[in-house]
Amino acid sequence: MIYHLLLGSNLGDRERMITLAREHIAQIEGLKILRSSSISQTSAYGLEDQPDFLNHVLEVETKLTPKLLLCKLLAIEDIMGRERTIKWGPRNIDIDILLAGDMVVQSPDLNLPHIDLHNRAFALKLLCELVPEALHPLENKTIAELLSRLDTGE
Repeated sequence: MIYHLLLGSNLGDRERMITLAREHIAQIEGLKILRSSSISQTSAYGLEDQPDFLNHVLEVETKLTPKLLLCKLLAIEDIMGRERTIKWGPRNIDIDILLAGDMVVQSPDLNLPHIDLHNRAFALKLLCELVPEALHPLENKTIAELLSRLDTGE
């Protein structure tokens, strides 16, 4: 299955955190990084009074289930010292699963596609570098259409 992951950091050496997270992800057994977006600096989303983020999207392929992949990504965040104190607060690393092909999962610990993807221009822009024509399975619009809708305020 093809997954699209969003890596983000707004504390410490942000670029190094993105690089380290990517290296850890590349070491997940049975996972292959296929492509990656550019690294983009963006304002914080949700809780805006904090440092800007660097964000990066990876396209990966693995036979891992979404829940097992999520467990491995959370373990990487823990290894890297991620602290969860304030919702949407500053963090040295954040790794989200944005898309898992056209799979839809809605559970207390995992929502696919990412529950707020269609409202996050910073994530949609990076996804557009890789898969502009990918269809958001709940919104029934392409990633490019979702981004255009945000850009025009529709």
